[in-house]
Amino acid sequence: MTIDNNQRLFERARTVIPGGVNSPVRAFKAVGGTPRFITRAQGAYFWDANDQRYIDYIGSWGPMILGHGHPAVVEAVQKAVTEGFSYGAPTEREIELAEAILALVPSMEMVRLVSSGTEAAMSALRLARGATGRKHIIKFEGCYHGHADALLVKAGSGLATFGHPTSGGVPPEAVQHTIVLEYNNVAQLEEAFALHGNDMACLMIEAIAGNMNFVRATPEFARRCRELCTQHGALLVFDEVMTGFRVGLHGAQGVLGITPDLTVLGKVIGGGMPLAAFGGPRAIMEQLAPIGAVYQAGTLSGNPVATACGLATLTEIAKPGFYEALSAKTRTLVEGLKSAADAEGVPFSVASEGGMFGFFLFDELPQNYATVMTTDNARFNTLFHGLLDRGVYIAPALYEAGFVSAAHSDADIAATIEAARQIFKTLAAH
Repeated sequence: MTIDNNQRLFERARTVIPGGVNSPVRAFKAVGGTPRFITRAQGAYFWDANDQRYIDYIGSWGPMILGHGHPAVVEAVQKAVTEGFSYGAPTEREIELAEAILALVPSMEMVRLVSSGTEAAMSALRLARGATGRKHIIKFEGCYHGHADALLVKAGSGLATFGHPTSGGVPPEAVQHTIVLEYNNVAQLEEAFALHGNDMACLMIEAIAGNMNFVRATPEFARRCRELCTQHGALLVFDEVMTGFRVGLHGAQGVLGITPDLTVLGKVIGGGMPLAAFGGPRAIMEQLAPIGAVYQAGTLSGNPVATACGLATLTEIAKPGFYEALSAKTRTLVEGLKSAADAEGVPFSVASEGGMFGFFLFDELPQNYATVMTTDNARFNTLFHGLLDRGVYIAPALYEAGFVSAAHSDADIAATIEAARQIFKTLAAH
């Protein structure tokens, strides 16, 4: 009998790690089956504990825009490691990475480096409240900003009420100032500001959402977010942990032509290492400690190995033609998937921007979380496992975006489309 090493490791993991994983989506609960335990990765591929190779479309959930093990990034990290893992003191490389980020994101004049997207979003929220002296915040259903208490919230019963916790361990008081609205609903947005605008600290949004699969803010909706924040003195916070340097060299704000007051970054800026950031105009950022009253700190912030990895990654993606080539690859993938589904009469819609994409088993792209939630889970699970069995790894949940890297070849994309075509035939037959 062949031993399934993934199953063996999963059983072992469940005895020492809650659910056997250190981040919930990895457990395959949404799709069923055994999680793949990865042993190594290179280029557009990774291999599991059974030595099965997969074409990787999660890319560590976005950071691996160059693919795994890019030579220039590996060289930078190896050199940094020989110089020391962590100092707890400033380094020149922190300045270099900050300068590189600011050169690419015009809305930011200063930036603070941290270690995770959750930490960055939580800190930006605190800064927004400190800078405005206000307490209310707006977020949108289906947008994920990390697991800080005030952001783990679902919608209340109406606009006059505030949110309810979506996690155990979060007391109602922690979310009592969080207003949750429907994404792309302009009328609801305007009503919320009419009711609470005078005490609104900030509006936080994924302007191209990647945590309800791939849902894009409409131009009108994005514009009204900016206008209403300006009108009422609230800060517009773009959560670009996922989209920053993923959808384009200047992020979602560059794609949409909207200037936020604060930007939250992560994933790509660390190149796969634990590194994130938040930043904005100097007048706001200088309200952070040690020169301002808003406290934020972190032992590993600006870690010398992580900054080396991030700086090498930004250097590569800033080269001429990088995003044109990446966008073309991504479009080839999604258009091929769409064509394959259409040929079999399977409802299917796709969207992409830069190296980020999403698809839905719908005739039309959804505009909000409530519509996304009507997806046929069983049909998605058939597609997921069919691709997995054919060596293609997409997100093990229908609410997650996908990612193409510069390392994906034309042959990888063609193989993915052909694998999907076979599964669409099965879906069409049922």
